[in-house]
Amino acid sequence: MFASIVADVLPIGYVLQRSFRLARGMGDAQVPVNAVPSTDAMTAVDLHHLITQFCQRPDPADMMAPNAHALPGSSAQREHALLELSKKREQYEDLALVLWNSFGVMPSLLQEIISVYPLLSPPVLTAHASNRVCNVLALLQCVASHNDTRGPFLQAHIPLFLYPFLNTTSKSRPFEYLRLTSLGVIGALVKQNDKSDVITFLLSTEIIPLCLRIMETGSELSKTVAIFIVQKILLDDLGLNYICQTYERFYAVGTVLSNMVAQIVESQAIRLLKHVVRCYLRLSDNPRAREALRSCLPTPLRDATFSQLLKNDHITKRCLATLLLNLSDRPEQ
Repeated sequence: MFASIVADVLPIGYVLQRSFRLARGMGDAQVPVNAVPSTDAMTAVDLHHLITQFCQRPDPADMMAPNAHALPGSSAQREHALLELSKKREQYEDLALVLWNSFGVMPSLLQEIISVYPLLSPPVLTAHASNRVCNVLALLQCVASHNDTRGPFLQAHIPLFLYPFLNTTSKSRPFEYLRLTSLGVIGALVKQNDKSDVITFLLSTEIIPLCLRIMETGSELSKTVAIFIVQKILLDDLGLNYICQTYERFYAVGTVLSNMVAQIVESQAIRLLKHVVRCYLRLSDNPRAREALRSCLPTPLRDATFSQLLKNDHITKRCLATLLLNLSDRPEQ
């Protein structure tokens, strides 16, 4: 679905693809099309038809008709178009440009997102509603990933519309998939090479506390994407300086990473361990953080707790060795 984040890290595309499959199997999603993705290529005419179907609104005079659900612009028809666009988004190379520049598409996508807000608190989001908005998020990820639409996407502050989803705490499956797909949109932003504007935007909108909460309490998939986002922020000098600027920020990140290490001792989740080690390694590049880590680096990272888990992962073992060397007083040999 999407390019790999890095060679040995779980691809965001895999995470989203799995979440969509799981979401479609949640039980009560009722859409007027087959859930099996079509292999037919999408032509420009097909795309135009689906976009028109999605953006169209019914005549108010027809809303009470017995067959209102089948009328052009009905909620069911828009849902059909939305699902088809989501399933076939990789079959049309410039779909992001079409979505961004077609009249009414982005407002319609945002309207779908906003319509779910009342279901967040109290947490009454259904599997059907979650599945529908996850299809919207898949299209937003497409826009966020494209070089020509990523900038305008940020300038319009569209990621802010996803923050209420990331701020939810319900552990039910509809909420978990909603958070996971929302994280996927942010992940698509940070995995690009030209991400300075992205990092600036995310730091200014307080994405880190949202990611930290998910890193501590989310599912393994959600934790993976959330810590990937934090790792990408740390890899940028602006992000590293931001987190290490105050004790409170460093303590918040360090506490969550330490808690994750304790959880990994039990779960043996090697993908999470890879990210945790890389986050600590990057933090050790900052002199103040390095000094603090000398006293607060979790013991399982200092001893042989993960030696068996990392037996065949030479890259992460080397990262961990470099981290320990950075925290020692011995010069590198």
